[in-house]
Amino acid sequence: MKRLRVLVLMHEDLVPPDHLNGHDLKSVEWRTEYDVVSTLRKLGHEVQPLGVKNDLGVIRSAIDEWKPHIAFNLLEEFDGEAVYDQHVVSYLELLHMPYTGCNPRGLMLARDKALAKKVLSFHRILYPEFIEVPQGRAVKRPKWLRFPLIVKSVSEEASLGISQASIVEDDDKLKERVAFIHNSVGSGALIERYIEGREFYVGVIGNGHLHVLPVWELIMDKLPDDAKRIATERVKWSRKYQVKYGITSREAENLPEGKAEEIQHLAKRVYRALGLSGYARIDMRMDGEGQLYILEANPNPQIAHDEDFADSAGKSSYHYKELLQELLNVGLRWRQAKVA
Repeated sequence: MKRLRVLVLMHEDLVPPDHLNGHDLKSVEWRTEYDVVSTLRKLGHEVQPLGVKNDLGVIRSAIDEWKPHIAFNLLEEFDGEAVYDQHVVSYLELLHMPYTGCNPRGLMLARDKALAKKVLSFHRILYPEFIEVPQGRAVKRPKWLRFPLIVKSVSEEASLGISQASIVEDDDKLKERVAFIHNSVGSGALIERYIEGREFYVGVIGNGHLHVLPVWELIMDKLPDDAKRIATERVKWSRKYQVKYGITSREAENLPEGKAEEIQHLAKRVYRALGLSGYARIDMRMDGEGQLYILEANPNPQIAHDEDFADSAGKSSYHYKELLQELLNVGLRWRQAKVA
């Protein structure tokens, strides 16, 4: 294995220390950054973490001065805007710098959940019926969009703005929740039919040749009886809440014969339809009749050790060090599209 110079891009507030020095790794905000940097060093690579906030010049300077072989991209935003991460990757392409993770075209499509669903429609891939309400617009629910509905941000990730109140049963509550997304989250609102059922996450790695990871399931069986089984902010990020209600994720069990393969094939179709590369996680739901619905695609998902993506990769013989090395390999093999 060739020893590489790896420039790890991250938010400037998340640059980890070289040593833990008593920090509880499960509770620090820079856990992913620490896991990636420390593991790449264990693999024998020369690693330089680089904090980025709102200045692309620091990236250019680091590349000119240090001449890395590849940038390991952990940025999820730029200047506080989640949708700007695609521009950072475009900048890396302009500099002819190989990078890990998704290309800017795939990021653009996947980050805009409404646009992504329109692309999936062209490919005849099923998703919950939806409408989009841009900021400043009033809600006009068409008759074909029936309750219950779930209201979420059209562009934000990590379940931002999602709570039990996100599921609405009447037009008054719908208007209230759309106003919350517009005013508190600061984005357009996506309104889609709520699918009662099991929630699956499927990791995909690759560019042309794809490796699909085992089907992972979010387990929420111990939530209160009156709570909907959805991935709210608390379900995803509150350790106290997870422990209280036994929320966990694991390889999906008790699937009908052939369903796991159907789910994995569908994940590959979504990955290719949206032009993704590097690695991504495809989120979907299965209703009581076994029908699958795509919720969204997540390029560059969370890759901390012991998180969903890494755990599912471990079931597929990519233990954490092997996973990060494979992401480097895939990044080095990526070639951006050229216009003929």
